[in-house]
Amino acid sequence: MAGRFPELDGKTLLICVGGMRCGTSWLYHYLAALPGVAVSPIKEVHFFNAKFPVNSLTDMDALALKRLGIHAGRKGDPVKYLLGAPMYQASIDRAQMIYDDMAYFGHFARISTPETATLCDITPAYAAIGQPGFQYIRTFVAGHGLRPKILFIMRDPVERLWSQLRHMQTLNPAAGAAQRWREALRSAPIMARANYRATVEALDASFSEADVLYLFYEDLFTEAALRRLCGFAGAPYRPGRAAERANANALEQDLPADARRAFHDALAPQYAFCQARFRGQTPRSWAAA
Repeated sequence: MAGRFPELDGKTLLICVGGMRCGTSWLYHYLAALPGVAVSPIKEVHFFNAKFPVNSLTDMDALALKRLGIHAGRKGDPVKYLLGAPMYQASIDRAQMIYDDMAYFGHFARISTPETATLCDITPAYAAIGQPGFQYIRTFVAGHGLRPKILFIMRDPVERLWSQLRHMQTLNPAAGAAQRWREALRSAPIMARANYRATVEALDASFSEADVLYLFYEDLFTEAALRRLCGFAGAPYRPGRAAERANANALEQDLPADARRAFHDALAPQYAFCQARFRGQTPRSWAAA
């Protein structure tokens, strides 16, 4: 896919860079239902973190090829399936992004319509790509006629980390991520996702204040937060359904007391940073952590 895509000129590309386990699956479905907004059929595109993989938890390009292979291997009429399966079409697009950067824009051009004002890439792993990655996003996206806008959602640091480890254990029970929580505290990729300070400072250094929105998971489902989000995205406000939260943890397990103490000690700088940076906007429940 060479060249530019004039159908994207002047539109907004809303990129949610996280955080992981901060309601982004719910957010994906909420945004998809808004007039004038188009989301990728692939909830997490994993394009920019594949380019800046220093804190990657897995090989996202290899995963993209595996997903494409699953679709291609389905029984039945392959052409009929392709024509009727947006996820299959998106999987082809994502595989092409491995060797053709313009395929990223081609993907969004294909799902855009004349009524589309905002396109969305919701990939929480982007939180860990650092300032070089964010600066690349800014120049790469703006250089192709779109306005990049960044959304970063934060959750109580201890609760978010525990939710991540339980989610990882659900995906790979044999690895026992929740039981091996001490190892998680020494894992650079895992702790990079817990480093709100690094993400926020990198975003502040890479984008103008008008192009970044910071929200908190604990407030995300309120009317006030959703109105801010819709205004930022350039979409009409619609009420959200908090009861329909997606991708809830299948593994119900309380955080052991010794793990809670260790998590809090490790993440104390994140609480302090957020309290100072956001001047009391952090949820009250954080103070009790």
